[in-house]
Amino acid sequence: MDSLLPPDLVDLAARVIAANRALGRTVALAESCTGGLVAAALTEIAGSSAVLDRGFVTYSNAAKIETLGVSEDVIDCFGAVSVAVAWSMAQGALAHSRADIAVAITGIAGPDGGSPQKPVGTVVFACARRGADPEAVEAEMKLFADATSRSEVRRQAALVALELLLPPETA
Repeated sequence: MDSLLPPDLVDLAARVIAANRALGRTVALAESCTGGLVAAALTEIAGSSAVLDRGFVTYSNAAKIETLGVSEDVIDCFGAVSVAVAWSMAQGALAHSRADIAVAITGIAGPDGGSPQKPVGTVVFACARRGADPEAVEAEMKLFADATSRSEVRRQAALVALELLLPPETA
């Protein structure tokens, strides 16, 4: 396949599209540090319009608040790169879409912006499903310490986000 994106990203996106299409399931994305990379990978696949409902690129805190309804207090208290914010982003993506499942990504791609508590390469993921208990938080913080560049942090984060969109029996 001819693509601007890395083959591993496109191959996984093709699996996500096929698996979700087979279930009749639609997805939404709330991306921060990946800047739309996950949506771009999904839309590389013919037929993606049957699966991808929409993607939100909410890079700034203001965008997270205005577009997804993330509480300013949550951002102030926990920071933009936190389980609380990622979970709020995923819930906001569901609330502002018709999707069955939403994945959110927020992190520090670098080369600047890290701290001892949250170094460059820290990325938080959350997954929300329509009809599921919103109190049952499905979120995880990962550190891509082996990533040698900003683009590599973003690529690895996009791969994890795509994995979260696979139905459990195909993951």
